Amino acid sequence: MRSLLPRISCLLFLSAAALAADFEAALSLAKRTENKVFRDRVQAHWLPDGKAFWYRVQTAPGKSEFVLIDATTGRRQTAATLKELGLPEKEAAKTSTMKIELRSTRRTGESSGIKFINTLAEDVELYWINHEGGHVRYGGVRAGTEREQHTFDGHVWLITSRTGEHLAVVEGAAQEQTFIIDGKGISKAPPEKPKKPERGSRAPDRSCVVFTEAEKVERRKVTIVESTPDGSVQPRLKVIDYIKPGDPLPKPQWVIEKKDGSRLRVSRDLYENPFTESGVLDAVWPPDSSEFYFNYNQRGHQLYRVLAVNAQTGAVRVVVEETSKTFIDYTKKTWRHWLHASGELLWMSERDGWCHLYLYDTQKGTMKHQITKGAWPVREVLHVDEAKKEIWFLASGLREKEDPYHTHLCRVNFDGTGFQQLTEGDGNHQVEFSPDRAFFIDTWSRADLPPVIELRRSSDGSLVCVLEKAEVSDLLAAGWTMPERFVAKGRDGKTDIHGVIIKPSHFDPAEHYPVVEHIYAGPHSAFAPKEFSRLMGHHTIAELGFIVVQMDGMGTNHRGKAFHDVCWKNIKDAGFPDRKLWIKEAAKTRPWMDLSRVGIYGGSAGGQNAMRALLDHQDFYQVAVADCGCHDNRMDKIWWNEQWMGWPVDESYVKSSNKEDAHKLKGHLLLIVGELDTNVDPASTTQVVAALQKAGKTFDFMPITGTGHGAAETPYGSRLRMEFLVRHLRP
Repeated sequence: MRSLLPRISCLLFLSAAALAADFEAALSLAKRTENKVFRDRVQAHWLPDGKAFWYRVQTAPGKSEFVLIDATTGRRQTAATLKELGLPEKEAAKTSTMKIELRSTRRTGESSGIKFINTLAEDVELYWINHEGGHVRYGGVRAGTEREQHTFDGHVWLITSRTGEHLAVVEGAAQEQTFIIDGKGISKAPPEKPKKPERGSRAPDRSCVVFTEAEKVERRKVTIVESTPDGSVQPRLKVIDYIKPGDPLPKPQWVIEKKDGSRLRVSRDLYENPFTESGVLDAVWPPDSSEFYFNYNQRGHQLYRVLAVNAQTGAVRVVVEETSKTFIDYTKKTWRHWLHASGELLWMSERDGWCHLYLYDTQKGTMKHQITKGAWPVREVLHVDEAKKEIWFLASGLREKEDPYHTHLCRVNFDGTGFQQLTEGDGNHQVEFSPDRAFFIDTWSRADLPPVIELRRSSDGSLVCVLEKAEVSDLLAAGWTMPERFVAKGRDGKTDIHGVIIKPSHFDPAEHYPVVEHIYAGPHSAFAPKEFSRLMGHHTIAELGFIVVQMDGMGTNHRGKAFHDVCWKNIKDAGFPDRKLWIKEAAKTRPWMDLSRVGIYGGSAGGQNAMRALLDHQDFYQVAVADCGCHDNRMDKIWWNEQWMGWPVDESYVKSSNKEDAHKLKGHLLLIVGELDTNVDPASTTQVVAALQKAGKTFDFMPITGTGHGAAETPYGSRLRMEFLVRHLRP
């Protein structure tokens, strides 16, 4: 009998070679698709009269043109230089398009760090440019947030827009640095100077000062071990303040100090148990100094008050009171605007089941009327025009046949009349007003539609002209595939669940592909893509021969109170009943989705979700990669977890704990954690490891040294995740 060993060896060699090629193609996708989207951004430079503006737009690699727009007529002029447009040369200094010099990392010096502050209204992507000039993706920085990134002196970092436009290049230094991303390149923030502490808040007429005193509460400390510090053989310890659910909090006491030095302690009857980590409450004064206002968010997040204190007597009264049987979303839905001249308050509330605006009489402490109403939420207030008594805001869910997450610009009068939606396109809208607010630039897109940029009149939202339509032919030619949007009914058979499907560049409808879900079910927002972006994390996984999906199940935000409340004391739900139905429904008309091979991955709250898939939903998911998961809500930071799980800490925390349910594990699990994670206590992961070991479970665990939160986005962690998914879903 002829031996089969040579043939087997040959097959193994071919398989390994093919797999290596797949990995190379996946890892090179980011660089191959970089800077392939043009005409997708407009930064307007308005002329002094407010009737015209110019901008510079990228038209091809290394090429751009200047555009001058007459805002009153929509007349458009283009030229190679500003001078050709009749504008002075000094205007060129304002251009937002700057030459970005890419350079490789040439040295690795001392261990250091960089803080990126993204002031843009859109997410940005972060890449390390390695010694060979390769672009290694490190995730991104969400709009309006900060991110701390470990680096080394001499390492080079590239920041790009979501569509791959180069925004800035920075280099790590021996000392930690802070950079501000503002769309005009990047600016280095000066070192923070310690602020001289100010005691309390002084009345406008200077008759008194008010401040809070609080009993001292010992703060929990978490010790982080840096096992392999640069330049040292011995480990280093880092001790941080880290308050967890159920920990004691300070209970502030208002004190009024008069000019003569006498003090009046304000009764705490109406603010006896505030949720505050610092013990400090902030005061707002009306011009007449008669009283001051402050917010009282009662611990447990089921009672929220705006209170007024008489500056002379210390008497406390209620201006606004919100209650909920579940939770009040205090971080997103307690906006207010004081109208001191009329003794009124503009207030945001979900009391009717949707996030809407209300007008209050501050002296009587009564609601005058509801300003906005309907089965849709106000998402963000952009501007209050007190003279015209108008509110300008973003809202979603306004059109029955449109994705309910798409935001549109709206306007309404204080009395609730004159409501108008001012944007039109079927997509998610971002707006930027002219200096006198007579016009606005509307940039809108969808996950499956590149940006369209329009100039509109603020008076009625009418279109002046289309400024740009993004060009993506080069992106598609580079092997990038357009996401597909899909909608299916959730667990109740009525509610639409929205998400996206992403295919590999080598997609063949005759093949059968494993399905991999990217999950993040944090109740603070919604996460399936709603704007056009390269989605490099999703596409890199898809390139390995997977169908990648992402959707928002019940328990996430922006779909009304009932939809949101599913998460209350029930983080483990994570929308899984909706997710499984969505994927199954998609597969009914997509035979190339192989539901006998389904994996899932996520980080942070998504790490908790990913592991939960193999604890409660092994009938559907077989493979999970959980990165830096907050696996037990008792172990994670107080503000995020008590918001959704409540206070006091009760049995619901136990029921949602991956550690407590570790014995239920079935399938293939990879746990990743950064040893220097200061966002989620790394012990949240290692305690899960201990529980799995005690239960005799087989699993993979990889702590990544010298790394903080989001360890799976490091080159090593990312490669490990890819290999694990391939090993178990494409054997």
